[in-house]
Amino acid sequence: MTAFDFVRTIAAGSLLAGAAQALDWTGFAQAITGMTTLFLFQYLAALARRRSDIAELILQNEPVFPMKDGKLIEEALRKTRVDVSDVYAKLREANALRLSEVHAVVLETTGDISVLHGGSRPDDEVMTNVC
Repeated sequence: MTAFDFVRTIAAGSLLAGAAQALDWTGFAQAITGMTTLFLFQYLAALARRRSDIAELILQNEPVFPMKDGKLIEEALRKTRVDVSDVYAKLREANALRLSEVHAVVLETTGDISVLHGGSRPDDEVMTNVC
């Protein structure tokens, strides 16, 4: 989920609550108009992302490595404001038993943290588009 998606979700929830509490049709129509505008803007942003590399760069988050080859990358942790304890929690959740077998921990564009571990190295396609 990008920052834009997060803001849109919060705004839509707020507008929906406003529509539910509206005492007259004018208030209800204003909330519905706001929600329609938000969804239209989301559609246009998604369309722009698909058709324009510049829009993609502006609107899309980039995946980041907080850990690579079993070693924490302090700069990436600081940049993304991910705590070391969160990385280790994800390692445990992924059942990564040895740091030497962790190829990468990736903070994905959606905000999820992925753990790539195991005996063999991941293919280059798996690691594409990761900073």
